[in-house]
Amino acid sequence: MPHYFYLARCSDDSLYSGTCIDLSAREALHNAGKGAKYTRSRRPVKIIHHEEFSTMSEARKREAAVKKMHRKEKLQLVASRT
Repeated sequence: MPHYFYLARCSDDSLYSGTCIDLSAREALHNAGKGAKYTRSRRPVKIIHHEEFSTMSEARKREAAVKKMHRKEKLQLVASRT
């Protein structure tokens, strides 16, 4: 089963990073107000970037690394994958 790291763009143009095993279900959960506390007041949320990993541990390590990046670097990451 694949595990994902993702970046989501919130309605206020902020970026949220997270991990999951089902991208569409996770996006729906955020938009239903049942995802992370951060995204509840920033709906709608759209997943704009994802990376696949074989374990959740790897996905969370990637999430931790990306969270340390500046916004400009995160946007470059998104742009490089399109």
